[in-house]
Amino acid sequence: MGKAIPFLMFKGGKAEEAMNYYVSIIEDAEITSIVRYGANESGDEGTVMQATFTVKEQEFMCIDSNVAHAFSFTPAFSIYVTCDSQEELNELYYKLMDGGEALMPIGEYGFSQKFGWVNDQFGVSWQLNLPSSQIG
Repeated sequence: MGKAIPFLMFKGGKAEEAMNYYVSIIEDAEITSIVRYGANESGDEGTVMQATFTVKEQEFMCIDSNVAHAFSFTPAFSIYVTCDSQEELNELYYKLMDGGEALMPIGEYGFSQKFGWVNDQFGVSWQLNLPSSQIG
């Protein structure tokens, strides 16, 4: 049986930069494969034709698109991360917000005692949550 994998399309050759950034700031993240466009192929040479990476055991696929589209990322689809500690949530929130924007500041909300939502510098939306059992 097949599986469902979140798929991110980056503009301007940013896919590899984004993956490298995520791997550098998230402990359980790694790039698992990269296939690049070669000369005379349909994408810009050296950019990502297809890549996979993982964040906390969740697999993602991504590409670089050299086609101009009238759309980009939207917070209507976000990556939801359950953090292991307040320190992890705070660190990820501020690193992801660097060059991005806060959608919901870290705080207590009716659905969570510690939560933050941010769009990162690449436009990808992240929801960061700390389960009540981890707050102490």
